[in-house]
Amino acid sequence: MTSFTSIPILDLSLARSEDTKPGFLNELRHALIEVGFLYIKNTGISSELIDRVKKLGVEFFDIPEDEKLRLEMKNSPHFLGYSRLGNEMFENLSSNTHFLMYTNTRFAVDWREQIDIGTELPAPKPEDPRYRYLVGPNIWVKDELLPGFRATYEQYMKEMADMSLFFTGLIAEAIGLPRDAFDKYFEGEKGDRQQHKLKIVKYPDLGQLKGGTGQGVGPHKDSMLSSYLLQVTPHKGLQVQNSDGLWIDCPPIDGTFVVAIGQGMEAITQGVCTSTTHRVLSPAPGSGARFSIPFFQGVSYDASFEDMNVPEAVLALKRQILGGSKDSIEFTFKKDRFKHLGEATLLNRIKSHPDVGEKYYPDLLEMIREREARDAEELERQRQAREELKGSAGQEIGVH
Repeated sequence: MTSFTSIPILDLSLARSEDTKPGFLNELRHALIEVGFLYIKNTGISSELIDRVKKLGVEFFDIPEDEKLRLEMKNSPHFLGYSRLGNEMFENLSSNTHFLMYTNTRFAVDWREQIDIGTELPAPKPEDPRYRYLVGPNIWVKDELLPGFRATYEQYMKEMADMSLFFTGLIAEAIGLPRDAFDKYFEGEKGDRQQHKLKIVKYPDLGQLKGGTGQGVGPHKDSMLSSYLLQVTPHKGLQVQNSDGLWIDCPPIDGTFVVAIGQGMEAITQGVCTSTTHRVLSPAPGSGARFSIPFFQGVSYDASFEDMNVPEAVLALKRQILGGSKDSIEFTFKKDRFKHLGEATLLNRIKSHPDVGEKYYPDLLEMIREREARDAEELERQRQAREELKGSAGQEIGVH
Protein backbone atom coordinates (compact mmCIF):
# COMPACT_ATOMS: atom_id res chain seq x y z
CA MET A 1 0.00 0.00 0.00
CA THR A 2 1.19 3.51 -0.77
CA SER A 3 1.82 5.71 2.26
CA PHE A 4 1.24 9.43 1.76
CA THR A 5 3.84 12.02 2.79
CA SER A 6 1.78 15.16 2.18
CA ILE A 7 -1.86 16.22 2.15
CA PRO A 8 -3.37 16.86 -1.31
CA ILE A 9 -4.84 20.28 -2.17
CA LEU A 10 -7.94 20.29 -4.41
CA ASP A 11 -9.48 23.30 -6.14
CA LEU A 12 -13.24 23.08 -5.56
CA SER A 13 -13.96 25.58 -8.35
CA LEU A 14 -12.91 22.91 -10.86
CA ALA A 15 -15.90 20.80 -9.80
CA ARG A 16 -18.28 23.55 -10.94
CA SER A 17 -17.32 23.30 -14.62
CA GLU A 18 -18.23 20.31 -16.79
CA ASP A 19 -14.88 20.70 -18.59
CA THR A 20 -12.74 20.35 -15.47
CA LYS A 21 -15.02 18.26 -13.25
CA PRO A 22 -13.80 14.82 -14.45
CA GLY A 23 -10.21 15.66 -13.56
CA PHE A 24 -11.33 16.98 -10.16
CA LEU A 25 -13.29 13.79 -9.42
CA ASN A 26 -10.24 11.69 -10.31
CA GLU A 27 -8.07 13.67 -7.88
CA LEU A 28 -10.78 13.44 -5.22
CA ARG A 29 -11.09 9.67 -5.67
CA HIS A 30 -7.41 9.14 -4.95
CA ALA A 31 -7.49 11.50 -1.95
CA LEU A 32 -10.45 9.57 -0.52
CA ILE A 33 -8.93 6.14 -1.06
CA GLU A 34 -5.28 6.81 -0.23
CA VAL A 35 -5.28 9.63 2.34
CA GLY A 36 -8.68 10.39 3.87
CA PHE A 37 -7.54 13.99 4.41
CA LEU A 38 -7.31 16.88 1.95
CA TYR A 39 -7.30 20.64 1.63
CA ILE A 40 -9.94 22.38 -0.49
CA LYS A 41 -9.60 25.92 -1.85
CA ASN A 42 -11.87 28.26 -3.82
CA THR A 43 -14.86 26.95 -1.90
CA GLY A 44 -17.18 29.88 -2.53
CA ILE A 45 -17.16 31.02 1.12
CA SER A 46 -16.21 34.70 1.00
CA SER A 47 -12.91 35.79 2.53
CA GLU A 48 -14.73 38.68 4.22
CA LEU A 49 -17.01 36.26 6.09
CA ILE A 50 -14.10 34.01 7.01
CA ASP A 51 -12.16 37.01 8.37
CA ARG A 52 -15.13 37.97 10.59
CA VAL A 53 -15.52 34.38 11.78
CA LYS A 54 -11.83 34.23 12.72
CA LYS A 55 -11.83 37.62 14.49
CA LEU A 56 -14.96 36.95 16.54
CA GLY A 57 -13.84 33.40 17.31
CA VAL A 58 -10.62 34.63 18.89
CA GLU A 59 -12.44 37.45 20.73
CA PHE A 60 -14.95 35.02 22.24
CA PHE A 61 -12.37 33.76 24.72
CA ASP A 62 -11.88 37.29 26.08
CA ILE A 63 -15.48 37.72 27.26
CA PRO A 64 -16.01 37.90 31.08
CA GLU A 65 -15.72 34.64 32.98
CA ASP A 66 -19.24 34.89 34.39
CA GLU A 67 -20.62 35.06 30.85
CA LYS A 68 -18.62 31.97 29.86
CA LEU A 69 -20.10 30.13 32.84
CA ARG A 70 -23.62 31.17 31.82
CA LEU A 71 -22.89 29.58 28.45
CA GLU A 72 -21.53 26.31 29.90
CA MET A 73 -22.59 23.13 28.13
CA LYS A 74 -23.91 21.67 31.38
CA ASN A 75 -26.76 24.18 31.07
CA SER A 76 -27.90 22.62 27.77
CA PRO A 77 -29.49 19.17 27.33
CA HIS A 78 -28.45 19.51 23.66
CA PHE A 79 -24.68 19.44 24.38
CA LEU A 80 -24.23 22.98 23.04
CA GLY A 81 -22.21 25.63 24.85
CA TYR A 82 -18.91 26.41 26.49
CA SER A 83 -16.38 23.90 27.88
CA ARG A 84 -13.60 24.95 30.24
CA LEU A 85 -9.95 24.13 29.65
CA GLY A 86 -9.25 20.42 30.14
CA ASN A 87 -12.91 19.55 30.66
CA GLU A 88 -13.11 16.58 28.28
CA MET A 89 -11.66 13.08 28.51
CA PHE A 90 -12.08 10.29 25.99
CA GLU A 91 -11.09 6.71 25.22
CA ASN A 92 -8.39 6.11 22.63
CA LEU A 93 -8.38 4.19 19.40
CA SER A 94 -6.96 1.05 20.96
CA SER A 95 -9.78 0.69 23.48
CA ASN A 96 -12.87 -1.47 23.03
CA THR A 97 -15.00 1.46 21.89
CA HIS A 98 -18.77 1.23 21.55
CA PHE A 99 -19.75 4.76 20.62
CA LEU A 100 -19.31 7.23 17.80
CA MET A 101 -16.77 9.85 18.79
CA TYR A 102 -15.61 13.33 17.89
CA THR A 103 -12.36 12.37 19.55
CA ASN A 104 -11.25 9.46 21.71
CA THR A 105 -8.06 9.81 23.78
CA ARG A 106 -8.27 7.26 26.56
CA PHE A 107 -7.99 8.67 30.09
CA ALA A 108 -5.93 11.65 28.90
CA VAL A 109 -7.02 15.27 29.01
CA ASP A 110 -7.35 17.29 25.81
CA TRP A 111 -5.90 20.71 26.68
CA ARG A 112 -8.32 23.01 24.91
CA GLU A 113 -11.01 25.54 25.73
CA GLN A 114 -13.99 25.63 23.38
CA ILE A 115 -17.60 26.41 22.60
CA ASP A 116 -19.93 24.13 20.63
CA ILE A 117 -22.51 25.77 18.34
CA GLY A 118 -25.15 24.16 16.15
CA THR A 119 -27.52 25.18 13.40
CA GLU A 120 -30.25 27.06 15.26
CA LEU A 121 -33.22 24.69 15.61
CA PRO A 122 -36.05 24.35 18.15
CA ALA A 123 -35.99 21.79 20.96
CA PRO A 124 -37.72 18.47 20.28
CA LYS A 125 -41.20 17.62 21.50
CA PRO A 126 -41.57 15.71 24.81
CA GLU A 127 -42.88 12.64 23.00
CA ASP A 128 -39.83 12.45 20.69
CA PRO A 129 -37.12 9.80 21.26
CA ARG A 130 -34.53 10.89 23.82
CA TYR A 131 -31.76 10.99 21.26
CA ARG A 132 -33.68 13.79 19.56
CA TYR A 133 -32.50 16.04 22.40
CA LEU A 134 -29.12 16.10 20.68
CA VAL A 135 -30.81 18.77 18.54
CA GLY A 136 -31.90 22.10 19.99
CA PRO A 137 -31.24 25.82 20.37
CA ASN A 138 -27.88 27.34 21.23
CA ILE A 139 -27.03 29.41 24.28
CA TRP A 140 -25.75 32.60 22.62
CA VAL A 141 -23.31 35.10 24.07
CA LYS A 142 -24.96 38.45 24.83
CA ASP A 143 -24.74 40.65 21.77
CA GLU A 144 -23.58 43.68 23.75
CA LEU A 145 -20.52 41.69 24.89
CA LEU A 146 -19.61 40.46 21.41
CA PRO A 147 -21.55 42.42 18.77
CA GLY A 148 -22.30 40.52 15.58
CA PHE A 149 -21.20 37.13 16.91
CA ARG A 150 -24.53 35.33 16.51
CA ALA A 151 -25.36 36.83 13.10
CA THR A 152 -21.90 36.04 11.76
CA TYR A 153 -21.86 32.45 12.95
CA GLU A 154 -25.40 31.74 11.79
CA GLN A 155 -24.44 32.95 8.31
CA TYR A 156 -21.23 30.90 8.41
CA MET A 157 -23.09 27.75 9.50
CA LYS A 158 -25.56 28.17 6.63
CA GLU A 159 -22.87 28.65 4.00
CA MET A 160 -20.75 25.81 5.36
CA ALA A 161 -23.80 23.53 5.37
CA ASP A 162 -24.46 24.27 1.70
CA MET A 163 -20.82 23.77 0.78
CA SER A 164 -20.51 20.50 2.73
CA LEU A 165 -23.64 19.06 1.10
CA PHE A 166 -22.27 20.00 -2.32
CA PHE A 167 -18.97 18.33 -1.46
CA THR A 168 -20.65 15.17 -0.16
CA GLY A 169 -22.37 14.85 -3.52
CA LEU A 170 -18.96 15.07 -5.19
CA ILE A 171 -17.66 12.29 -2.92
CA ALA A 172 -20.52 10.09 -4.12
CA GLU A 173 -19.74 10.83 -7.77
CA ALA A 174 -16.01 10.28 -7.25
CA ILE A 175 -16.59 6.69 -6.13
CA GLY A 176 -19.18 5.90 -8.79
CA LEU A 177 -22.39 6.48 -6.84
CA PRO A 178 -25.34 8.72 -7.80
CA ARG A 179 -24.86 12.31 -6.68
CA ASP A 180 -27.77 12.01 -4.22
CA ALA A 181 -26.57 8.71 -2.72
CA PHE A 182 -26.00 10.22 0.75
CA ASP A 183 -29.13 12.39 0.86
CA LYS A 184 -31.00 9.89 3.01
CA TYR A 185 -28.61 10.65 5.88
CA PHE A 186 -29.73 14.29 6.09
CA GLU A 187 -32.83 15.84 7.66
CA GLY A 188 -35.49 17.39 5.43
CA GLU A 189 -35.37 17.98 1.71
CA LYS A 190 -31.71 18.37 0.72
CA GLY A 191 -30.70 18.66 4.36
CA ASP A 192 -32.63 21.88 5.00
CA ARG A 193 -33.62 20.80 8.55
CA GLN A 194 -30.23 19.36 9.44
CA GLN A 195 -28.34 20.50 12.54
CA HIS A 196 -24.68 20.85 11.69
CA LYS A 197 -22.23 21.72 14.46
CA LEU A 198 -18.96 23.53 14.91
CA LYS A 199 -16.46 24.20 17.64
CA ILE A 200 -14.41 27.32 18.26
CA VAL A 201 -11.29 25.97 19.93
CA LYS A 202 -8.41 27.61 21.78
CA TYR A 203 -5.25 25.59 22.45
CA PRO A 204 -3.03 27.44 24.97
CA ASP A 205 0.71 27.13 24.40
CA LEU A 206 2.75 24.93 26.72
CA GLY A 207 4.06 27.92 28.61
CA GLN A 208 0.51 29.02 29.41
CA LEU A 209 -0.53 25.50 30.42
CA LYS A 210 2.18 25.21 33.10
CA GLY A 211 2.18 21.44 33.36
CA GLY A 212 0.03 20.29 30.44
CA THR A 213 1.09 17.20 28.54
CA GLY A 214 1.25 18.79 25.09
CA GLN A 215 -1.84 16.93 23.94
CA GLY A 216 -4.18 19.44 22.35
CA VAL A 217 -6.28 16.58 21.03
CA GLY A 218 -5.06 13.01 21.20
CA PRO A 219 -5.01 10.56 18.25
CA HIS A 220 -8.52 9.99 16.93
CA LYS A 221 -10.71 9.61 13.88
CA ASP A 222 -13.70 11.83 13.24
CA SER A 223 -17.15 10.28 13.20
CA MET A 224 -20.12 10.86 10.91
CA LEU A 225 -19.46 11.69 7.24
CA SER A 226 -17.14 14.67 6.81
CA SER A 227 -15.71 17.64 8.72
CA TYR A 228 -14.14 20.92 7.57
CA LEU A 229 -11.45 22.66 9.58
CA LEU A 230 -10.67 26.36 9.42
CA GLN A 231 -7.19 26.89 10.90
CA VAL A 232 -7.29 30.42 12.35
CA THR A 233 -3.71 31.06 13.45
CA PRO A 234 -0.46 30.15 11.64
CA HIS A 235 0.62 27.55 14.20
CA LYS A 236 1.49 24.06 13.11
CA GLY A 237 0.03 21.36 15.32
CA LEU A 238 -2.42 19.31 13.29
CA GLN A 239 -0.83 16.02 12.21
CA VAL A 240 -2.17 13.09 10.19
CA GLN A 241 -0.90 9.51 10.55
CA ASN A 242 -0.01 7.60 7.38
CA SER A 243 -0.06 3.83 6.92
CA ASP A 244 3.59 3.57 8.03
CA GLY A 245 2.64 5.12 11.38
CA LEU A 246 4.45 8.40 10.64
CA TRP A 247 2.88 11.74 11.61
CA ILE A 248 2.53 14.12 8.64
CA ASP A 249 2.11 17.84 9.31
CA CYS A 250 -1.06 19.50 8.04
CA PRO A 251 -0.09 23.18 8.40
CA PRO A 252 -2.41 26.14 7.88
CA ILE A 253 -2.72 27.30 4.26
CA ASP A 254 -4.51 30.58 3.63
CA GLY A 255 -7.78 30.27 1.75
CA THR A 256 -8.30 26.58 2.49
CA PHE A 257 -10.30 24.22 4.66
CA VAL A 258 -8.94 20.86 5.79
CA VAL A 259 -11.42 18.07 5.05
CA ALA A 260 -11.41 14.94 7.22
CA ILE A 261 -13.37 11.86 6.16
CA GLY A 262 -15.34 10.36 9.04
CA GLN A 263 -15.79 6.78 10.13
CA GLY A 264 -19.44 6.88 9.08
CA MET A 265 -18.38 7.61 5.50
CA GLU A 266 -15.79 4.83 5.70
CA ALA A 267 -18.40 2.37 6.94
CA ILE A 268 -21.11 3.02 4.37
CA THR A 269 -18.65 3.02 1.46
CA GLN A 270 -17.30 -0.41 2.47
CA GLY A 271 -13.93 1.09 3.34
CA VAL A 272 -13.37 2.84 0.00
CA CYS A 273 -13.31 6.25 1.69
CA THR A 274 -10.55 6.25 4.29
CA SER A 275 -11.00 7.72 7.76
CA THR A 276 -7.55 8.71 8.96
CA THR A 277 -6.12 9.06 12.47
CA HIS A 278 -5.04 12.57 13.38
CA ARG A 279 -4.03 14.61 16.43
CA VAL A 280 -3.27 18.17 17.55
CA LEU A 281 -0.12 19.10 19.47
CA SER A 282 -0.17 22.04 21.88
CA PRO A 283 1.74 25.11 20.65
CA ALA A 284 5.35 25.57 21.76
CA PRO A 285 6.03 27.71 24.83
CA GLY A 286 5.88 31.41 24.04
CA SER A 287 4.23 30.97 20.63
CA GLY A 288 0.77 31.98 21.84
CA ALA A 289 -2.51 30.13 21.65
CA ARG A 290 -3.58 28.23 18.55
CA PHE A 291 -7.17 28.76 17.40
CA SER A 292 -9.18 26.58 15.05
CA ILE A 293 -12.82 26.20 14.02
CA PRO A 294 -13.87 22.70 12.90
CA PHE A 295 -17.28 22.33 11.23
CA PHE A 296 -18.93 18.90 11.56
CA GLN A 297 -21.44 17.99 8.89
CA GLY A 298 -24.54 16.70 10.66
CA VAL A 299 -26.54 13.61 9.80
CA SER A 300 -30.05 12.49 10.68
CA TYR A 301 -30.13 10.85 14.10
CA ASP A 302 -32.97 8.65 12.86
CA ALA A 303 -30.63 7.13 10.27
CA SER A 304 -28.77 3.86 10.49
CA PHE A 305 -25.59 3.12 8.57
CA GLU A 306 -26.10 0.62 5.77
CA ASP A 307 -23.53 -0.22 3.11
CA MET A 308 -23.78 1.56 -0.24
CA ASN A 309 -23.50 -0.41 -3.49
CA VAL A 310 -20.06 0.86 -4.41
CA PRO A 311 -19.13 -0.24 -7.96
CA GLU A 312 -16.81 -3.23 -8.17
CA ALA A 313 -14.28 -1.25 -10.21
CA VAL A 314 -13.83 1.21 -7.32
CA LEU A 315 -13.61 -1.60 -4.77
CA ALA A 316 -10.96 -3.24 -6.97
CA LEU A 317 -9.01 0.03 -7.11
CA LYS A 318 -9.05 0.16 -3.32
CA ARG A 319 -7.76 -3.43 -3.13
CA GLN A 320 -5.04 -2.62 -5.66
CA ILE A 321 -3.84 0.35 -3.61
CA LEU A 322 -3.86 -1.80 -0.49
CA GLY A 323 -1.59 -4.29 -2.21
CA GLY A 324 -4.00 -7.18 -1.84
CA SER A 325 -4.33 -6.90 1.92
CA LYS A 326 -7.68 -6.59 3.63
CA ASP A 327 -8.30 -3.11 4.95
CA SER A 328 -9.26 -2.87 8.60
CA ILE A 329 -12.21 -0.57 9.06
CA GLU A 330 -12.67 0.68 12.59
CA PHE A 331 -16.41 0.81 13.09
CA THR A 332 -17.37 2.71 16.20
CA PHE A 333 -21.01 2.46 15.18
CA LYS A 334 -22.13 -0.99 16.30
CA LYS A 335 -24.92 -2.02 13.99
CA ASP A 336 -25.94 -4.93 16.21
CA ARG A 337 -26.29 -2.72 19.31
CA PHE A 338 -28.07 0.41 18.08
CA LYS A 339 -31.04 0.79 15.77
CA HIS A 340 -30.50 4.49 15.12
CA LEU A 341 -27.42 6.64 14.86
CA GLY A 342 -28.86 8.97 17.49
CA GLU A 343 -28.82 6.28 20.16
CA ALA A 344 -25.08 5.72 19.78
CA THR A 345 -24.33 9.43 19.52
CA LEU A 346 -26.31 10.35 22.65
CA LEU A 347 -24.43 7.80 24.74
CA ASN A 348 -21.13 9.04 23.38
CA ARG A 349 -21.93 12.65 24.22
CA ILE A 350 -22.96 11.70 27.75
CA LYS A 351 -19.72 9.79 28.13
CA SER A 352 -17.69 12.76 26.90
CA HIS A 353 -19.61 15.28 29.02
CA PRO A 354 -20.66 13.54 32.27
CA ASP A 355 -21.65 16.87 33.84
CA VAL A 356 -24.40 17.15 31.20
CA GLY A 357 -25.27 13.50 31.80
CA GLU A 358 -25.61 13.95 35.55
CA LYS A 359 -28.03 16.84 35.07
CA TYR A 360 -30.19 15.62 32.19
CA TYR A 361 -29.52 11.90 31.59
CA PRO A 362 -28.58 10.36 34.99
CA ASP A 363 -30.00 6.92 34.15
CA LEU A 364 -28.02 6.67 30.92
CA LEU A 365 -24.86 7.90 32.66
CA GLU A 366 -25.26 5.20 35.29
CA MET A 367 -25.74 2.58 32.56
CA ILE A 368 -22.54 3.77 30.86
CA ARG A 369 -20.57 3.60 34.10
CA GLU A 370 -21.84 0.10 34.87
CA ARG A 371 -20.91 -1.05 31.36
CA GLU A 372 -17.45 0.49 31.67
CA ALA A 373 -16.94 -1.23 35.03
CA ARG A 374 -17.88 -4.60 33.49
CA ASP A 375 -15.57 -3.97 30.55
CA ALA A 376 -12.73 -3.07 32.93
CA GLU A 377 -13.29 -6.27 34.94
CA GLU A 378 -13.26 -8.33 31.74
CA LEU A 379 -10.02 -6.71 30.57
CA GLU A 380 -8.45 -7.44 33.94
CA ARG A 381 -9.55 -11.09 33.76
CA GLN A 382 -8.01 -11.36 30.31
CA ARG A 383 -4.77 -9.79 31.56
CA GLN A 384 -4.56 -12.23 34.47
CA ALA A 385 -5.25 -15.16 32.16
CA ARG A 386 -2.39 -14.06 29.88
CA GLU A 387 -0.05 -13.78 32.86
CA GLU A 388 -1.01 -17.24 34.08
CA LEU A 389 -0.46 -18.64 30.58
CA LYS A 390 2.99 -17.07 30.44
CA GLY A 391 3.80 -18.52 33.84
CA SER A 392 2.73 -22.00 32.81
CA ALA A 393 4.78 -21.80 29.63
CA GLY A 394 7.84 -20.73 31.64
CA GLN A 395 7.48 -23.68 34.00
CA GLU A 396 7.24 -26.13 31.11
CA ILE A 397 10.40 -24.69 29.58
CA GLY A 398 12.14 -25.10 32.92
CA VAL A 399 11.17 -28.79 33.20
CA HIS A 400 12.64 -29.63 29.80
